[in-house]
Amino acid sequence: MTFNQFIQVFPVEKLPISINDESASAYSLENEPLSQKAIEEFILPIETDSDELTEFVPGFRLTGLKDATALLYWKAGLLSYQYVLVTFENSGKLIDRQVIAGTVSDGKGLVRTVATIDEAMTIYMVSGFAEGSEDEYDASSSTARELELLPDGRMIELS
Repeated sequence: MTFNQFIQVFPVEKLPISINDESASAYSLENEPLSQKAIEEFILPIETDSDELTEFVPGFRLTGLKDATALLYWKAGLLSYQYVLVTFENSGKLIDRQVIAGTVSDGKGLVRTVATIDEAMTIYMVSGFAEGSEDEYDASSSTARELELLPDGRMIELS
């Protein structure tokens, strides 16, 4: 499988876009599944903590980068659902990788992160912790991060 064939599975998305818990359902319904060959060649080499039960679902592709391609996929593992934004050189070589949204459990509570990517390729992420159940969410535990997706495919933290 060529890199160009791989990225064609990811539909081009217009910005701005929000990524939250419900996004995975839409991606699963609307997008072709990734083949095992695509996962083995392009996803597994950049995923260090996956196993045979980990699931990957293509999300979308962003255009507008100078010499790079940006893809978002959903990674479902044990007690962890992550939206991963990766950038590649046009040859298929990895440039950068960031988890920008998802839900992770430590067995005692949940950390949920939602993200928005705006037209300027700024990624806004907000995370919150709920101990026990969703009803016990404490808004004061929320944190925010900002990343900028540069034209060369690098993602840098903004202060």
